[in-house]
Amino acid sequence: MSFPAYPEYKDSGVPWLGEVPVHWPVTRLKNSVADCRNGIWGDEPQGDENDIICVRVADFIRETALVDLTSPTYRNVREQDRESRIVRPGDLLLEKSGGGEKQVVGAVVRYTHSEPAICSNFVARMQLAPSMCSLFWAYVHAAAYAVRLNYRSVKQTSGIQNLDQTQYLDELAAFPPIEEQTAIAAFLDKETAKIDALVAEQERLIELLKEKRQAVISHAVIKGLNPDAPMKDSGIEWLGEIPVHWEVRSIGSVSTKITNGYVGPTRDILVDDGVRYLQSLHIKRNRINFHSPYYVTEDWSQQHAKSILKAGDVLIVQTGDIGQVAVVPPEFAGCNCHALIIVSPTDGWLQGEWLAWVLNSPYGLNSLLAIQTGALHPHLNCGNVKDVAIPLPPMDEQSELVEHIEHQTRDFDRLIDEAQSAITLLQERRAALISAAVTGKIDVRGLVDASVKMETA
Repeated sequence: MSFPAYPEYKDSGVPWLGEVPVHWPVTRLKNSVADCRNGIWGDEPQGDENDIICVRVADFIRETALVDLTSPTYRNVREQDRESRIVRPGDLLLEKSGGGEKQVVGAVVRYTHSEPAICSNFVARMQLAPSMCSLFWAYVHAAAYAVRLNYRSVKQTSGIQNLDQTQYLDELAAFPPIEEQTAIAAFLDKETAKIDALVAEQERLIELLKEKRQAVISHAVIKGLNPDAPMKDSGIEWLGEIPVHWEVRSIGSVSTKITNGYVGPTRDILVDDGVRYLQSLHIKRNRINFHSPYYVTEDWSQQHAKSILKAGDVLIVQTGDIGQVAVVPPEFAGCNCHALIIVSPTDGWLQGEWLAWVLNSPYGLNSLLAIQTGALHPHLNCGNVKDVAIPLPPMDEQSELVEHIEHQTRDFDRLIDEAQSAITLLQERRAALISAAVTGKIDVRGLVDASVKMETA
């Protein structure tokens, strides 16, 4: 869908803005903010009149730029300490400290709740000037943040990201008259809601496909393919009944080796090219995906020969995303690995492909999670993995079942990937639409109902 443009533009002088409508002033963010006040953490709640909701970064809904108070945190703050920090509907909250592995600090959300609140010491409350629409301001931040704003304002201190508030508020943006701000905000609310609904549909589809995929795997590794096969009690509660001619064996009893990959620091062993070095991030959905390449030297790999992989070995993620398992295909034979449990099946008894699918089933996942140890840093160890019981059909039936599962899951994986690609495209479309609207590349004034504009103001 194409949208109209403004009749006349000027150079903003700001790279991320480009050209803006000629009547839009370009100003620093601080000029649109009447007051920016750091939050306070206060004391433990006492059950008295000083208890008040405290909005934390954990309450931010980044996707919709709103605050979620489903499970509010209460803190005890004296009236004189909170008086100048009360958060009111329409105020903006700026994340000043935190961030994460894939999330740069500096989210901005709107407070729309009627309950009085303060914000934590990791958050600043921003009250805007009367000529500013808070929703438009939040969209400006979303557009600028996606391009480059904040990144030079973020300081890394002892592994924690902190936002330089002064530098952040010194950034430039374009702010049209309040009537246009409310029109643009209303337009974006309506259009992004449509996109968000489509994203939600794709996410529901992905969850449904994952459930069906797991059901196919579970049925195959527990019941087999013959619906008329006589069944027997496996003796294991989670496993239930299995075909009469199947066995139940421990992994250790049908494996020649169960060992660990290298678990030491990697900063001094990685090189630009050499022997591929697999890590937990490469293991997903019973596949090895070497999308983030890591290498070690041939000499180092030979010195750690016990973790050199061969085709048919099964890799189990030991820490972090416990439960991810993959069989080693021929193209990854000879690789070495880091912090993975390696199971080498016994020829004539167990196929690596079968073991991998069993461990990728709900039964297998629950079995692995049940043996993890360590409250703060859960992990698996080889001694416990060897005792995990698995259903064991004859070798020819293992081959037949593996072929069936791989055929079925290929279709599910393709549909899941297609849905994920659709989500990515929708999110890109959303970001592009916000950016185009708040930089004046499209003129939405005639596209929004007057009543909707008033609701957004």
